[in-house]
Amino acid sequence: MDSWFNSILRASRSKKRLITLVIDTLFIVSAFWLALIVRLDSFQPLFEVGNWLLLSVVLPCSLLAFVNLGLYRAVLRYVGAHAVGAIVIGTVISTTVLVVASFFTHVGIPRTMPIIYAWLLILAVGGSRIVVRALVGRMATVNKTPVVIYGAGSAGRQLSPAIGAGDEYYVSAFIDDDKSKQGAILQGIPVVPFDSIYNLIERNKAKKVLLAMPSESRARRKEILAQLEKLPVEVLTIPGMVDVVEGRATLDEIKDVEIEDLLGRDPVAPKENLLNSNIKGKSVMITGAGGSIGSELCRQIIKQSPKKLVLFELTEFALYSIEKELSEVIRNNNLEIELIPIMGSVQHINRLETCMLAFGVQTVYHAAAYKHVPLVEHNVVEGVRNNVFGTYYSAKAAINAKVETFVLVSTDKAVRPTNVMGTTKRMAELCLQGLAQGKERGKHNTRFCMVRFGNVLGSSGSVVPLFRRQIKEGGPITLTHPDITRFFMTIPEAAQLVIQAGAMGKGGDVFVLDMGESVKIKDLATKMVHLSGLEVKSETNPHGDIEIKCTGLRPGEKLYEELLIGDNVEKTSHLRIMTAKEVMLPLAELNVFLEALDIACHNFEHEKIRQLLLDAPTGFNPTDGICDLVWNAKKEQIDFDDRNVVSFK
Repeated sequence: MDSWFNSILRASRSKKRLITLVIDTLFIVSAFWLALIVRLDSFQPLFEVGNWLLLSVVLPCSLLAFVNLGLYRAVLRYVGAHAVGAIVIGTVISTTVLVVASFFTHVGIPRTMPIIYAWLLILAVGGSRIVVRALVGRMATVNKTPVVIYGAGSAGRQLSPAIGAGDEYYVSAFIDDDKSKQGAILQGIPVVPFDSIYNLIERNKAKKVLLAMPSESRARRKEILAQLEKLPVEVLTIPGMVDVVEGRATLDEIKDVEIEDLLGRDPVAPKENLLNSNIKGKSVMITGAGGSIGSELCRQIIKQSPKKLVLFELTEFALYSIEKELSEVIRNNNLEIELIPIMGSVQHINRLETCMLAFGVQTVYHAAAYKHVPLVEHNVVEGVRNNVFGTYYSAKAAINAKVETFVLVSTDKAVRPTNVMGTTKRMAELCLQGLAQGKERGKHNTRFCMVRFGNVLGSSGSVVPLFRRQIKEGGPITLTHPDITRFFMTIPEAAQLVIQAGAMGKGGDVFVLDMGESVKIKDLATKMVHLSGLEVKSETNPHGDIEIKCTGLRPGEKLYEELLIGDNVEKTSHLRIMTAKEVMLPLAELNVFLEALDIACHNFEHEKIRQLLLDAPTGFNPTDGICDLVWNAKKEQIDFDDRNVVSFK
């Protein structure tokens, strides 16, 4: 039976239309004779020539009406309101033809016979299509994965047909917390309370849960995910309404659960006056424009209508990528923004100053930095050159080019640093604090400020994409320590807060972003495993799917990060932005220090570099020795040569 039915479904459209036409012919003939037989309670009408004459008129007229109404253009498996309307109107036309033909041919029929005929025809033609649709729907679910949609609102109702039209999944139920919806049937799918999911899982009717609540707050989504995390199902989500409205995604675009939902942190609406204060109608420059933070700063800045946007980037491909992306946005939205892609290094002060003067730069966001802790530990001189001197040269160039505002993107790793990267970022802050003293003395008019925050989700080097890839590969998930914690923030929120904090600075300010609560990385990894429908493999659960391995802290890595050095913290007019009072280095002392550090870097004197960083007011407390790869290789070579000399003697 199934093979016969499948062969019909696989037939060409023209063959299926012909088969449907033949079947409808049988239905019309059957409805006509059955209506007469039922009404007269006799088979005598079959033997009357007049009735056959009536049928010869009604049959072609009825088929012609159905054809013209588009009934045979409708795909049976997707029968909807149009097909139902065509059946009803076609039946009315057929019945009218029956009555009119009876009148003009003087063939007598009972008065109630047309009514019986109409009902029988609707039941036969319409009912057959409903049966076919049900059979097709049942067969379509055989090789599909059952999914449950959490949320029976507009998003869920739009998502359901899109899933049903595909070849991978079918929707077995809607889950909704609204009691008024529970027990209802939407699009042929039952709406059930959350507790019913246990029964669906037990009956193998729920393998995945699709979270279709794009308008819910992240706090609410976090609560729902905490419930779903305990279940042996994979949890996926659909994009937020903002992304859908702005055209960045569609409602039927299913993807992994966003980590933002796990954190449950709802962003605070930005203050427009702070967002556009240093940008609207101005010439703005972003150093490190192709990086994670730099590129997002670019995306946020073009929304505030700058006059010019200077993209200063060292890496060719990164510059190409962000310039291409922004050009499309500007073109598609008819924005009058001059986009200027500049290749260059922040270690070249002449290049920086020339660019700032050439394009009349008024605001600089300095995001260029080496930020990967182990890599900077292994490449100390370049880390110092780029993070310390790159910032210092950018700031000096800004002063010489009479830039109005200079904002440094800093990091929580600059607080009580245990690694070279964090120390160089704290030194970068000290450079700006020292140069800001010149404004106080009337030597220049450039306003400097720093914005310090923690990890951003999805940045290069972030653990989130790494964990996702490791889960897809079957594990293991690798993390450095079971107790390691980090602060997290989304890249768009971080970029918006950097821009707003920069507008609040008066000179030498250190702003600290409210990152919320720190997250234990192992707990984050565990949640990601569970929401993938898998179990963590451990000593207590040896039959789990994904193992979490601890590899040990890397050079310079801390168990936890801090955002403040002291307790001198003050609130600002923004809920998520605070200001901190920090130790400063007088400009004269800063210049002496930088000169000594420059010489030490030039001569690759790593012991001296280490000592200078320890002597500076950075709070540097290294957990490892000097890890620079070149220095260690040379040291090993010298030790090897010394041993050979001793052996020779």
